[in-house]
Amino acid sequence: MEATRTLADDLDAELAVLWRALGRAGHGELSRTAASVLATLRDAGPQRITALAAAEAVAQPSMTALVGRLERDGLAERIDDPTDARAVLARLTDRGRERLEARRAARTARLQERLEALGPDERGALAAALPVLRKLTEGSLS
Repeated sequence: MEATRTLADDLDAELAVLWRALGRAGHGELSRTAASVLATLRDAGPQRITALAAAEAVAQPSMTALVGRLERDGLAERIDDPTDARAVLARLTDRGRERLEARRAARTARLQERLEALGPDERGALAAALPVLRKLTEGSLS
């Protein structure tokens, strides 16, 4: 039990450092929350503002403002909700999809640089750990 807690704490610390380091790559003017919202729209399709706010754990007015900025920048758009004429959905635009792809490419390039600085055995250890990491993230999109 204690060993598992220590592993969890160590893994959390290392992932946080890695996330911050990679987050600087291709960051530009797009915040992590904005990128997360765009990724949700890409992965789950059009969403109501309330659903996006809940997913990001922010207040609805904050999400409304964020979606407004994404819309102004051409990264998202509001469309009528086909199931409720009183509601609107936010939807990813082609430009938003391109921005997400560019951001990911920048992160991948930065990560590749770091991986190339490792030895073959170290890269092999990371490759061997990928199935376990995938198991840890199963269901994270639900």
